[in-house]
Amino acid sequence: MTHPYLTGTAHPRVLAHRGLARPDEHISENSFAAIATAHAAGAVYVESDCHVTADGEVVLFHDDTLERITGDRRPIAEVPLRELEQLMADRGGLATLAQSLEAFPTTRFNLDVKAAAAAEGVGRLVAEHAARVLVTSFSDERRLAALAAVGGDRPATSPGSRTIARLVGAVRLLMRGTAMRLLRDVDALQIPERQSVLRVLTPRLIDWAHDAGVEVHVWTVNDPERMRLLVAQGVDGIVTDHADIALEVLTR
Repeated sequence: MTHPYLTGTAHPRVLAHRGLARPDEHISENSFAAIATAHAAGAVYVESDCHVTADGEVVLFHDDTLERITGDRRPIAEVPLRELEQLMADRGGLATLAQSLEAFPTTRFNLDVKAAAAAEGVGRLVAEHAARVLVTSFSDERRLAALAAVGGDRPATSPGSRTIARLVGAVRLLMRGTAMRLLRDVDALQIPERQSVLRVLTPRLIDWAHDAGVEVHVWTVNDPERMRLLVAQGVDGIVTDHADIALEVLTR
C-alpha cells in the first residue's frame, strides 16, 4: 500500500532541496524563510536536514558546523538554541523541526537525520505527523533509530547509503530476489544519478523499484532539461535547489 506521504499530490514530485534559498535576499538554505519561500512557490515537499543543539533542540541545518552559513566554526551540537537563533536572525531565521511542522501544516517534510544525537528527537517530533513526513539518512542506523522512536504509525522512509549500495550491486548482478528484499519496508529510493564513476540510476533499477511499489527520487537536479529527461525515464521525484523552476517545467 502506498504511504500517505506519496498520495494526493502531483506526480512527478518536486522536492525543494533545503527549502528555496534566496542568497540575494539573505535567505539561507534550511532557514524558516527558505521553507516559506518554497511553500509560496507551490512546493508541497520540502527536503531538509536535522541536527541537534547543545540544549537538545532538533533544528533544520545541513552542515555539522556553522562555518559555511555564518562564519562561526563551532559545531551545531555545541551551540544552544537561543544563540543559534541570534546567528540566523538575519539569514532567514532558524527553523526548528517542531516549529516547522506546526507552522507549515500542509507541507510534506523529507527529513535527513544528519546526527545520531538527533535521531530520537526527530522520531518523537514527527510521531503526530507521520502521514506527511519521510525520514531518511545516509546512515541506516540513524534512520532506523528515528523510526523506532516514532512509536505509532511510521513515516515514509528511504534507505541509507549502505542499503542503496547493496541494491545497486544486486541490480547489476541480476539478483532480483535480493533487490526485492532490500526494497521491502521502504517507500522511496532517493539517490543521485551516479556516485563518482558508478552509475546508480539505471532503467532496471527504476523498473524493479516500481515493481516493489517504491518510488525513485533523484538528487540534486537543477538543469530543467535534465529534469525532463529523468521524468521521461520513469523517475518519480526531482530533488532540486530551484523548486520554483522545477514546478514550472514539470507541470507545464
